[in-house]
Amino acid sequence: MLFHEIYGTYFQVVADILTEAVQGCLTDQRLTNIVQQKAFAESTLSIPTALKKQEWPLLTPTLGTVVHHKPTMPLTTLEKRWLKALLLDKRIALFQPDCTGLEDVEPLYQPETFVFFDQYTDGDPYTDTQYIQCFQTILQALHEKKMLKVEFFTRTYAKYTIFCQPNQLEYSSKDDKFRLIAFGKQNTYTINLARIQSCEIMEEPPSIQKPVLPRQKQKELTFLLYNQRNALERVLLHFSHFHKETTKLDSGQYRIKLHYHPDDETELLIRVLSFGPMIQVEAPQEFIDLLQERVHRQLDYFSKNRTT
Repeated sequence: MLFHEIYGTYFQVVADILTEAVQGCLTDQRLTNIVQQKAFAESTLSIPTALKKQEWPLLTPTLGTVVHHKPTMPLTTLEKRWLKALLLDKRIALFQPDCTGLEDVEPLYQPETFVFFDQYTDGDPYTDTQYIQCFQTILQALHEKKMLKVEFFTRTYAKYTIFCQPNQLEYSSKDDKFRLIAFGKQNTYTINLARIQSCEIMEEPPSIQKPVLPRQKQKELTFLLYNQRNALERVLLHFSHFHKETTKLDSGQYRIKLHYHPDDETELLIRVLSFGPMIQVEAPQEFIDLLQERVHRQLDYFSKNRTT
């Protein structure tokens, strides 16, 4: 862990409470609201009680505080070096983060320290001037809820010009590419940013309306995990961006329920297969069928290539 525990949720919440107490505007209701908004669900049972009963001797009975100044959480040198290393990432640089205070800090590592073996090598040109300009124009349009005029090439190199309402920027770690999801007059567009030649913020034409799209339901995957060769830690890391529930069955076995978007199914399938016998899928049957179909395809491919 690079960051000190004071940057954890409980410390952050108590710091916000103390900030209002220092300013003399803390009330019972406000204390409860801060905990509900910024802490975990069960924290409403523990944090207010600990503060009011002075188990944590930080508040007075009248909801004042013994603290005289607003709490601050300064970064250590190690933490600054880690942040500086992150800010060297070409993708993060596209968002123009504020680097104030890190000018003379040596980064903890360089971007070339890491080699990605499970990622395509034809990622977006993050340092290209035209790419950066288009990216930042799209960001501005998203923040200001403005329309865009976008010129781009398709896969077949046909050139299109569209007027659209940008909805979101999407990043694929597998492809190492950003995509723009935008609403046009009649269609929804998904455009690779590297294919965009130019984009310009403009006023919304009166004839364009944002279409109402049906929401895709999240799917649920349930599997047994056999904790061999540190499999639990690796699974939690590989699937960290999915909402999941983990139940321990015995000393070496866990049941994991994982919720995912249908668009992520192919990548999820590949990741599950990479764990081999350490993962046993229980449900749904359609995901099991996809696993079996992919394994059979791989076996056929292997046998054909071995005989030639």
